[in-house]
Amino acid sequence: MKITICGSIAFYDEMLDIKSKLELSGHKVKLPPHEIKDDSGAMISVKEYYTKRKSTTDNDSWVWDRKTEAITNHFDKVCWADVILVTNYNKNDINGYVGGNTLIEMGVAFFLKKPIYLLKQIPKISYKEEIIGMKPVVINNDLEKIV
Repeated sequence: MKITICGSIAFYDEMLDIKSKLELSGHKVKLPPHEIKDDSGAMISVKEYYTKRKSTTDNDSWVWDRKTEAITNHFDKVCWADVILVTNYNKNDINGYVGGNTLIEMGVAFFLKKPIYLLKQIPKISYKEEIIGMKPVVINNDLEKIV
């Protein structure tokens, strides 16, 4: 099965671990890029980019150009996949965090009628109803429930 992993870049190490486990089970897996070009064209880790993005201003155009590219590229990965897996670990004092980008990736999968799996419970956030409406399957960290 082709699986695209979605989630906050803060969970990137966990995504890599899940990718390895899924590949050992015979799945093909895509996730966000591990490197991004900085303003000079040099490659930086996605975690370094994430840190820079969180501390930047709205006027740092290279940061937002890369954000646009990342969104578009990940939408393509959602289109490629048979299903998506959302790595919704705890973040910002929210159990099962789903951020804005992940929500829109889920929306793309939903529109394309692809199954959506959540690693953990649906979070108690302002857009909980939208997540429930997409009918995700909560697998409670059991990757074997992805079918």
